[in-house]
Amino acid sequence: MNWEKKEVPAELVKDLSAKYGCDLLTASILARRGLTEGETIRYFLEDDPRYLRNPFELPGMEDAVDRILAAKEEGEKILVFGDRDVDGITSTALLSSFLMDLGMDVRWQVPMGDESYGLSVKAVEEFAADYGTLIITVDCGISNIAEIARAAELGVDVIVTDHHNPQDDLPQALTIVNPKLRDSPYPFRDLAGCGVAYKLVSALRFALKSELYGQPLCILNTRPANDAFIIEIVKMRNLAEIDRLTETVVPGMVSLGETRIPGFLQGQQILAWDVPLQKKTLAKIFGNGTEFYIMDLAPEIGRDIPSTAGKSLLRIKELSRIARYSENPLTELDILINLFITFVQRRENFFGEDDPEDLQLAALGTLADLMPLRDENRIIVRGGIAALMKKARPGLSNLLFKLGLAGRHIGTQEISWQLCPAINAAGRMGSPDKAVALLLEKDPKERDRLADEIITMNENRKKLGGDVWTIVEPLAEQSLETYGSKMVLAAGENIIRGVTGIMATRLVNRFKVPAMVVSFGEETATGSLRSVKGYDLRGILEQCADLFIDWGGHDYAAGFSMYRNRWDDFQERLKAAVYTIELREDTDEETILVDAELPQAYLTPDIFRLLDQFEPYGEGNSPLTFMARGLKVTDLNLMGKTEAKHVKLTLDAGRHKWPAVYWQAAEKVKKDFDLEDTVDLVFRLSRNWFNGIETPQLIITDIRRP
Repeated sequence: MNWEKKEVPAELVKDLSAKYGCDLLTASILARRGLTEGETIRYFLEDDPRYLRNPFELPGMEDAVDRILAAKEEGEKILVFGDRDVDGITSTALLSSFLMDLGMDVRWQVPMGDESYGLSVKAVEEFAADYGTLIITVDCGISNIAEIARAAELGVDVIVTDHHNPQDDLPQALTIVNPKLRDSPYPFRDLAGCGVAYKLVSALRFALKSELYGQPLCILNTRPANDAFIIEIVKMRNLAEIDRLTETVVPGMVSLGETRIPGFLQGQQILAWDVPLQKKTLAKIFGNGTEFYIMDLAPEIGRDIPSTAGKSLLRIKELSRIARYSENPLTELDILINLFITFVQRRENFFGEDDPEDLQLAALGTLADLMPLRDENRIIVRGGIAALMKKARPGLSNLLFKLGLAGRHIGTQEISWQLCPAINAAGRMGSPDKAVALLLEKDPKERDRLADEIITMNENRKKLGGDVWTIVEPLAEQSLETYGSKMVLAAGENIIRGVTGIMATRLVNRFKVPAMVVSFGEETATGSLRSVKGYDLRGILEQCADLFIDWGGHDYAAGFSMYRNRWDDFQERLKAAVYTIELREDTDEETILVDAELPQAYLTPDIFRLLDQFEPYGEGNSPLTFMARGLKVTDLNLMGKTEAKHVKLTLDAGRHKWPAVYWQAAEKVKKDFDLEDTVDLVFRLSRNWFNGIETPQLIITDIRRP
């Protein structure tokens, strides 16, 4: 294996450290990972939920909120319809629990057994027959054109909240909230379905708490520019910027009526900082006869945020944490906007007691659906994990206890490898309603019973997965030649639908090409696809779209359902479609990318603070990999249940002796390293939990004698 530590300019590291207030080691890792823009860095260095993006920037959000509040006012029946996976289960529980707590008449539903993904005509018709009037989809709905059309025929409104890739034709829903809509101005497209549901709940909280909901307002500021003045005004709604006007005016040259300002301000409440100064400046520009009705933000914000009292916006800018992350210099107006948003969020207790419980569910959905851990997903997951460790919400606390995770440090690894698979097992075994019920159940005894059921389903799912793999793997291997070594396919009646996704993932890992696993029912076939990095699955599915009952998904994970009598046509179409697949050659397979070389003085348990700074780890943010030189092997043992395949070592780093594990490395002992050797190594850090005691340890990736 090659060890590659990318060289980064020392000046860049120093500049990042100084600008963003982080130590040099953190700055070097940011630079080595290509994280050098402030907009990106802030999500690695900040935890505060105020850095989350405004939910009202999502198209359709205000329409969704208005319709839900109207349903609350009228006492309407609402159906929350989700999906059977972790993202769908947590989305369903998150939105349903919030609406129930408002006292609304809510029922929820997820696909059971072999039911198809997404909203069904049957569910629509049964809900309408029960006098229901509003359906809200979560983690689904963007492809349910016929089902939503049927709802309209029956007088049922549908709000679609989803995150899957939209097709060319969109359903005629009342409104659609999806960051992936083609014309969406939302700056981050990779929210999970539960992330979108969390945004909806956040928007509803704002609407219920704040008198500013739906109110138009403008924030104004003037500043000198040589012999002229610049007048800047931003139009806001629900704390989101919707328009901006900048006028440069030389005093005495034009009247107010000759500018665009009156039309822009018409019907708006005007806010500013230090109104006496602003009015004095405006009088100088347009004359004393010009009157502006402006509310002064300075006194009220100064009382609530004392550090701003009596200070100019220029002085506040120097103190602003948000300002440091802007790549372009912020104006005084930008500072005032951020200050106003922070003030309102504090005054309204925008991130109150319920928010941490919501973040726990949003974090699980984000991790389980393999969303990129960049941008605001980092704050969602980090906040959710912190809340989970502090006080897990009912239902999750039961599962954590039964999985042996209660009372210990929890990271993305424990959630992704233990907690999420347990929840997912309910859906894979045909009973996702058990998991939703667990997350909503108020009675402790019933929660405990449901948690036991889910743990049992998880054990059964593991066994079933092992059994199905013996069927799937040889079928896939046989198909490799048929599809030009660009794809593998396994299909059959003895493949359980609930494990098609996990089987497809295993096939990708096994064959390093896109994989499809299909389960045959009596009349329909249901398939899951998983892809390799760099290839968007939609290229295949779009060529076969006319054969499907339904299809959709993400760039690298997708699914479909179709009638079995179309299977032969599909296979022929697929053989032609695979020739369009262009797979990227992986030239880095034998190269280990090193984030930092650690001197022995740094190799103490304190290094975990750095490790935790870069959490959460997962899609788009791999765990930190370190290199160290000159460590002595002071203890060495082979381990393994039936065969000694692994190596357990103790490494002397001077100030601290580190336990270490080197998986699948027994054959390297004596050959590449041995007891009493001094070695160089590449490794990752982990916390080993055994018998209630947490021990820091190294997980060795490669080792060599100097």
